[in-house]
Amino acid sequence: MNQVPWLSLVIFTPWAGAVLLALLRRAHPHVCRTLALGFSLSTLALSLFLLARFDPGRSGLQFPELQVWISALNVHYRLGLDGLSLILVLLTGLVAPAAQLASWRLGHSVRLFGLLLLLLQGAALGVFLALDFFHWFIFWELSLVPAYFLIKFWGGSGASRAAYQFVVYTIGGSAFMLVGFAALFGATGTFDFLELARRAAEGEVAARLGPWGVRAVFLGVFLGLAVKVPLWPLHTWLPPAYAEAPTGVSMFLTGVMSKMGVYGFLRILWPIFPAELHAAAPCLIVLALGGVVLGAWAAMRQTDLKRMVAYSSVNHLSYCLLALFAVAHATGRPGLSSPAAASALSGTLLQLFNHGLSAAALFHCVGLLEVRAGGRRGLDDFGGVRTVAPVLAGFCGVAMFSSLGLPGLNGFVGEFLIFRGVFGLAPAAAGIACLGLLATALFLLTFWQRVFHGPTGASVAGWRDLTLVEIAPLVPLTVLMFVLGVYPQLLAGLINPLVTAWAGHLVLP
Repeated sequence: MNQVPWLSLVIFTPWAGAVLLALLRRAHPHVCRTLALGFSLSTLALSLFLLARFDPGRSGLQFPELQVWISALNVHYRLGLDGLSLILVLLTGLVAPAAQLASWRLGHSVRLFGLLLLLLQGAALGVFLALDFFHWFIFWELSLVPAYFLIKFWGGSGASRAAYQFVVYTIGGSAFMLVGFAALFGATGTFDFLELARRAAEGEVAARLGPWGVRAVFLGVFLGLAVKVPLWPLHTWLPPAYAEAPTGVSMFLTGVMSKMGVYGFLRILWPIFPAELHAAAPCLIVLALGGVVLGAWAAMRQTDLKRMVAYSSVNHLSYCLLALFAVAHATGRPGLSSPAAASALSGTLLQLFNHGLSAAALFHCVGLLEVRAGGRRGLDDFGGVRTVAPVLAGFCGVAMFSSLGLPGLNGFVGEFLIFRGVFGLAPAAAGIACLGLLATALFLLTFWQRVFHGPTGASVAGWRDLTLVEIAPLVPLTVLMFVLGVYPQLLAGLINPLVTAWAGHLVLP
């Protein structure tokens, strides 16, 4: 074990900030904001420290932490970092402070808001670093509590209903997953993800559970993860939750929390249930296509700008699931193209990071429009914004074109690799998914033209452009959109060895 528990520090430093805020009951709101931002930035500082010492060419997990926790249940406190975890920790370190800054002008209960957002940040980091289901599930469920209150207390007029729907859906999915892992523990005696993956590869999991048992457990774990992404048609909680949440919370939900489900597919479902995922892949590809195509077309029909960006999130994350399911479907099939599989997997990991940047920036820009319009955020409520707020228009344009997949920006790289891989593995599915690309272009360009270049409406008269506080969350996100669009190797270098290892073992047990 490392002398310094760096990964524990990554997880629990935001929670330490939450405890401090809880104790400072009479602190000035500005002090609370500053403390919340400082502790939120700790994740970025620690992740950059780990990045400098991370060896992408080294096999296995790095900075491991392992302690016996509940010996009677064979439960261990186990943490580890690989390329997949690292990019998501980095993403959290970028989006969480941006969400705090986007909430800087919050009018009431500043201390409680910052406290809950720090709790949410620490829980998400625990999900990305934990390797034993017992405490991984604790982090998974703890993320729901602050998210619920953040939506309910600081959200819009429909916030109570949206928060309730969010919790019911996600807890319902988690219940299935908990039952599935309880059965898995009864059969194997361990909650350790790596140990379960090893036993699955040796055929022990299937032998102990039996053919129907392993399918039932797979289904339970699958439902818990699919709701979180969400996979179509389990997505209906997402648009109201994202639309009613305050801007900073929407940024974190789409930028970080939506990645937890895809992470679970890659870390848990695929290594432990490869045969079951392979068997279900044809049906799952159809569902992923539903998210790609119908998510984009639903976004095109929205007049509420936040709901439009929310449906866009369903569309973009469905690309990741489409790539994963296409690889799972091709696994073990004669003529499997390992380069195509590697391309699809690389695109999935890059898309997770890149979508987090662009979607968070888009939600912040829409939130700024809403504030200036006195709470209105309809597509027809604006016009000619570029003439009165050119800086806002510039930042929003970069985020929008990144989400659109414009070459030269970060969004292009992930989508290109996903389509390159899926065309080699499931060409018919890739062809259908192109309809989603068309719809994405239509609704984003319509948004851009009508809001920023349409006839100047009375609602924008006298608007001021962005202040320094409003610009601050957008600067690092926008810079990375350009840097990763031109030089994606900065991120790809962290994940390529991991992807190569995955693509080299695409054989069913």
